[in-house]
Amino acid sequence: MQSVPTSVFQDLAALSLYLFFAFFLGLVLWLHREGKREGYPLISDRVGHPLRAPIEGFPATPDPKAFLLPHGHGTVLAPGPRVERDMTSLLTPYDAFPGASQVPTGDPMHTGVGTASYAERADTPDITWDEGDPKIVPLRAAAGWTVAEDDPEIRGRPVFGLDRKVAGTVVDLWVDKSDVLLRYVEVEVVGSGKRVLIPLGVVSWRGEGPVKCETATCAQIAAAPTTAHPERVTLREEDRISGYFGGGELYAQPGDSEPFA
Repeated sequence: MQSVPTSVFQDLAALSLYLFFAFFLGLVLWLHREGKREGYPLISDRVGHPLRAPIEGFPATPDPKAFLLPHGHGTVLAPGPRVERDMTSLLTPYDAFPGASQVPTGDPMHTGVGTASYAERADTPDITWDEGDPKIVPLRAAAGWTVAEDDPEIRGRPVFGLDRKVAGTVVDLWVDKSDVLLRYVEVEVVGSGKRVLIPLGVVSWRGEGPVKCETATCAQIAAAPTTAHPERVTLREEDRISGYFGGGELYAQPGDSEPFA
């Protein structure tokens, strides 16, 4: 019986370890490269600088690849054409150096910048996985969906803004049929009949009292963005509405974005 030198086993163990390291390194690089299908290449803010150029890093951005959308809704290309808002006239640098903070030039809630910013998402509704129907709809269009018996009924209550003025009346609630929770309060604005959606997370009420919007005044609620369809909200509209009322946390009233004295 012949014996195998110990060094042979040591060489095999070392080779296996090196192969694993090589595989793992390749996997990390591949995952990092795949992660650049959205958001890359980055755009430098060196305006007028000779080094102003797209930034990709290593590894470079992968070649475009077509991804199938559910329910036969076509394909999407990633990386694909960049769909971005032109914010040149909406923001100005706080100071003249690369990376300086951008300051809104107008009303940030209406122009949608800063904390009120939004993305140009698809202008189509988000859909349920099983039926392929719009998943966020008002209760009047959601057969079989009701407010739980132990929860308060706020439909019909007045809505007040931050300025303690009546902005409108709650006419319906919008439900997310996939996550089984309420997303928006639908408010009919006083005097105009216009209907706006307010995210449920920025409204509050006590007992049988009125509903209060925590991030917008009466006038700002009346000027809020609306949906194109009375019983559907698209992904782009969701982003715009959430950005508008979320941005009100800092922009609704003068001084909200300033430090405490």
